[in-house]
Amino acid sequence: MNIIFIAPPAAGKGTQSSLLVEKYGLAHISTGDLLREEVASGSEFGKMLNEQMSKGMLVSDEVVLNLLRNRLMKDDVTNGFILDGYPRNLTQADMLDNMLSELNMKIDHVLYLDMDKELAMHRALGRISCPKCGKSYNKYEEVMKPKVDGKCDDCHEDLISRSDDNEESFNTRFDTYLDNTQPLLNYYKEKNLLNVIDNSGTPEETFDKIKEVII
Repeated sequence: MNIIFIAPPAAGKGTQSSLLVEKYGLAHISTGDLLREEVASGSEFGKMLNEQMSKGMLVSDEVVLNLLRNRLMKDDVTNGFILDGYPRNLTQADMLDNMLSELNMKIDHVLYLDMDKELAMHRALGRISCPKCGKSYNKYEEVMKPKVDGKCDDCHEDLISRSDDNEESFNTRFDTYLDNTQPLLNYYKEKNLLNVIDNSGTPEETFDKIKEVII
């Protein structure tokens, strides 16, 4: 199965993606990661990307799509994939459809994690993560708390919070995201691919709802 994941800030998209990868063997694909990996490779193309991004320039849709195409040609997408953070707009959605058609692939489900803004803010302001392994926790959510306060369960590193996880910043990010995302949701709703998942419960409850939709 091939899935597009759409979620507002602090909705727990990373957690749900990890659960899907673990249960169904899907490849988790983030276009942000693809760009960073290309830069880290030291290739001529990566050097060009690094120069563009260091100047604050936007990477073109064509470049991102080409990186995504190459990623989808790898063997680990046999069971399907999760697209995380892509597409972000209608132009990218249309380009993605055309590319997948050329590769004889298609999107099976578009999952939107819907949640109340106040709950999302509560989760965002409590969000902490391990700087070493990247594992996420939440100091306000009982099921997401680390076993030892302030320490990663796996690495035992001190957990850190994001510098932009404050109320004002969150309000701006949340509202901007919803405004920019609504046309994309309408696009996939018209294609009968959109599944709106109630994300107000625990991560396990949300995952159960996702499984009901995709199987």
